[in-house]
Amino acid sequence: MARPVQNLELYRVFYYTAMTGSLTKAADELFITQPAVTHSIKQLEGRLGGRLFFRTPKGVKLTLEGEALFHYIDQAYQLILNGERKMAEMHDLLDGEIRIGAGDTLCKHVLLPCLGDFHKAYPAISLHVTNRTTPETMALLKEGKIDVGIINLPFAADKQVNVVETIDLHDCFVAGETYREPVLGAISWEELAERPLMMLERGSNTRAYVDAIAEKHGVRLKPEVELGSLDLLADFAKAGLGIACVVRGFVAHDISAGLLQEVKLSQPIPPRKAGIVTLKDSPLPAAANRFIHMLIEGFAVR
Repeated sequence: MARPVQNLELYRVFYYTAMTGSLTKAADELFITQPAVTHSIKQLEGRLGGRLFFRTPKGVKLTLEGEALFHYIDQAYQLILNGERKMAEMHDLLDGEIRIGAGDTLCKHVLLPCLGDFHKAYPAISLHVTNRTTPETMALLKEGKIDVGIINLPFAADKQVNVVETIDLHDCFVAGETYREPVLGAISWEELAERPLMMLERGSNTRAYVDAIAEKHGVRLKPEVELGSLDLLADFAKAGLGIACVVRGFVAHDISAGLLQEVKLSQPIPPRKAGIVTLKDSPLPAAANRFIHMLIEGFAVR
């Protein structure tokens, strides 16, 4: 009974010998000596228990047993070559995928501009975006279900995760044109808490951050409306339904157009940042690395 061949290099020598029909030519292709080729073939024949080649005046030819083996080795070798080509394509960004996690607002205002540019530059790369809150995005990252996360900072330090801080986020309160009374001059946190407030649902990192700032000023905010999207909050404010907590930079156009007015606080909310998160000690696909570089470059010119 044939014994398993543990040294797969013997098959490589067999393949080149069969392809060239010559021990000498196989040695040249493999950059080894002809005696080394002969020795490898004898080792393989000994392991498999049968002759693989017979000599001819012009070199060597496969025996029937050798032809049967070559049929499978040739298929395996082609699969290896295909694998190498696929790896090269992925490194050259001619193939591959990126799995990204981000929340609603970060998807629209931070991720989407870069995604468009990346897709134009590398159309062969598949882009998979999962829409989740910051805590959920972090969980997906640790589970290996996404390669890159874009989250609201601050977030509790985590030894498993690399964090790159990006753009500043300035949380503020805004009201629409029909709700002018609250926006006359700067008001205190106590006065703000008495207004009809609209905020993100609990469980989001942004909501937790603003709540924590309010509590530092001795106030517990109790919004009348809680939604899952900052864009929806801005729309509700424009409709005159109350005062919404949003990110100033994401509604800058509406403020400039007079559709929203910022409710000035005597003690403004300190700015925070968005962050790009990846797993430590987990190599990123080439496409994901390039995407992160483009994302950071995009922030630098904003």
